[in-house]
Amino acid sequence: MSKILIKNALIVNEGKSYKGNLLIENEQISKISENFIDSDDADVIDAEGLYLLPGVIDDQVHFREPGLTHKADIGTESRAAVAGGVTSFMEMPNTKPATTSLELLEDKFEIASHSSIANYSFYLGATNDNLDIVSNLDPKITCGVKVFMGSSTGNMLVDQKKVLEGIFAECPTIITTHCEDEQTIRNNIEIFRQRYGDNIPIEAHPLIRSNEACVRSTDLAISLAEKYGSKLHVLHLSTKEEMSLFDSKPLEEKRITGEVCVHHLWFTDADYAQKGNLIKWNPAVKSIEDRDALRTALRKGKLDVVATDHAPHTLTEKSNSYLAAPSGGPLVQHSLTMMLELVDQGIFTIEEVVAKMCHSPAILFSVNKRGFIREGYYADLVLVKPNSRWKVEASNILYKCGWSPLEGSMLNNEVKMTFVNGFLAYSNGSVNEGKQGQRLTFNR
Repeated sequence: MSKILIKNALIVNEGKSYKGNLLIENEQISKISENFIDSDDADVIDAEGLYLLPGVIDDQVHFREPGLTHKADIGTESRAAVAGGVTSFMEMPNTKPATTSLELLEDKFEIASHSSIANYSFYLGATNDNLDIVSNLDPKITCGVKVFMGSSTGNMLVDQKKVLEGIFAECPTIITTHCEDEQTIRNNIEIFRQRYGDNIPIEAHPLIRSNEACVRSTDLAISLAEKYGSKLHVLHLSTKEEMSLFDSKPLEEKRITGEVCVHHLWFTDADYAQKGNLIKWNPAVKSIEDRDALRTALRKGKLDVVATDHAPHTLTEKSNSYLAAPSGGPLVQHSLTMMLELVDQGIFTIEEVVAKMCHSPAILFSVNKRGFIREGYYADLVLVKPNSRWKVEASNILYKCGWSPLEGSMLNNEVKMTFVNGFLAYSNGSVNEGKQGQRLTFNR
C-alpha cells in the first residue's frame, strides 16, 4: 500500500484555511487532521510554509487532438496542466474531425487513457444535424454538450432555431454555450473592412466581437434554458452587461450558471498595443470596466467558475494579420498562479479562488469525489509556495506551442507539487511519467 503523509500544510478548503496534516493512501485521502497523524510507514512531505489546495478542475480546454497536433496534444497539455495545479480537465469538441458522434467521443477517451497525466472528460459537440446523438448522451460518463451559438473556431455553428430548441428541450446533461451573435459580428467586420480593408488593427477586436454580440447571444441562450428548464452553463463571459442576466443564488440552487476565464479577469483592451494577437480570444478581451465588472460578479456569486479556455496556436499562426490570426491562447499551466496573483493584489481571497476553481466545477458538473479536500475523496492536491517570485519564460513553459501571453511576467506563487489520484505527477519543476489520469465520472 502506498502512503504519503503531508504535514504542516496550510490547508485551504471549503471557505477555511488552517494548519493541518493529510494522509494519502493509494488513490484517496484517508485522513485529515489539525493534530498529529501517526503513520510510520508513510513517505513524509513537510509542507511548512506551503498552501495545500484541492486540484483545480478546468471545465474548458482545447487540447487539439486529434487533427491539430502541431499546436498541442492531450499528452503535452495535460503535463502543462499538472505543472500548474490543474488535476482534471474537460476538453472541447472542435478538433479535426469535430467530436460530434459517440464513436469520435470514445476515440478521445481512448487517446487520453494512454497519454493524459491529468484526469479527463470530453464534451460532445452539437451541430445542426446530430440532435438524436445529443438526446441520448449518457450524463454519468460525459461532462456535457457544447453548443457554439457563434461560429468561433471549428465551424460548428448551431444556427437553426428548431435544432437549438431541440437541444435545450432534450439534452440530458449540462449544455455549455459559446455565446456571440454571428450576424452582429459579420456586420461589424464589414464596417471595419470598409474603413481599413484587410488591414484591420487588433484593437478593433473587442469592437467587432462586441458587447452587443455577446449580450444578444447570451440572452437567447438563457431564454431557451428558462423555457425548457435546461441546465445551462454559459462559458467565458466577458461583458459587464451580461452580468445583469445572472443571479447570486447558491450554486446548488441554480439551473443557469456562468463561467469567466482568467484572461478576462487579467487583461484589458489596453494590452492589445503590447500583446497584439497573442491575446486575441473569442469572446474578446474588452475594457477595464468589463474586467472589473467580471471581478465583482465573481466575488458576489453571479459567476460560478473560473476556467482557462486554453486554446494553443503556433507563434507562426499568431503572427498573421488580425483577420488571418486564429483566436485563442495557452493558459492552463498558469491559471492558478494568475488567480493567486490577484489574491496578492487584494482582488480575491484565496478561499474564493479555491471555491471558483475547485469546488464549483465539482458541484456544477457533479464530479465524483473530486474538487474538495475530504476524507474518501481522490487525492487530487496541489502544494503551492507563496512569496516565491519566478518569471514566466521559454525555459519553463510546457505548452507544445512553446509560448505564453504571460512570457516575461513575474509571478509571486509557485506550484511545487501536484498529486493526481494520490500519485505525485509534478514535483519541483519536473513532470513524473509513472501513471495516467482517470476518466471523470459524474453523479447524475
